[in-house]
Order: sequence, then C-alpha cells, then structure tokens
Amino acid sequence: MLGVSEEGVRRWRRVWEEGGTNGLRRRPATGRPPKLDDAQVEQVRTALEQGAQAHGFEADLWLPEGVGLVVERVTGVCLSRALVWRLMTGRFGWSLQRPERRAVACPGR
Repeated sequence: MLGVSEEGVRRWRRVWEEGGTNGLRRRPATGRPPKLDDAQVEQVRTALEQGAQAHGFEADLWLPEGVGLVVERVTGVCLSRALVWRLMTGRFGWSLQRPERRAVACPGR
C-alpha cells in the first residue's frame, strides 16, 4: 500500500527499536563526494553566464561537450558527459532546448 518492501519495514523497525524516533531521522549522505564543491559550481555558473561565444564557441548554445570544456578550464576537473548533464539539469536547473530552425532565403530572389 505504501510502496515499501517488507525488508524496508523490518529495517525501519529495527532502527526504531535501537534508537527511537531519533534513529529514524535522515542520516548524512554516504558515498563518493562530489567532484565540484559549491564554490567551483558557482565559478562555472558565472563563466557559463558569459555565453558560449565568449568562450570561443561558434554558436551561443551550450552543449554538454562545451560545458565540460568550460568546467575543465575553470576548475581543472574533467567530468564525464553524464556528470556534465547532471550539472546542467540538476544544479543549474537547465532544460533541453532545441534551437529554432528557419529557412534561409536565397540572396537575390
């Protein structure tokens, strides 16, 4: 009914029996620390706000490859394409945008 496995309920009960309601409070995150700290993320954000052309790209569009290059230039940290995408969509809140395509009129017609 709650979408929780029986094992999950058993684990919660065991934690509650050992530590009461304080034991059920959210624990600090475990796992690998992020490659970029908050200050580095803000440095990257500031650099990206200058626009892609300010960083030598032909179009003023940010693609994951370009963002990855700027991250490396600014912080010295090389991110995988997946981590760049997570940075763009998660930390920056960007969404996928498709450039508007327009027909180009032939000159002289």
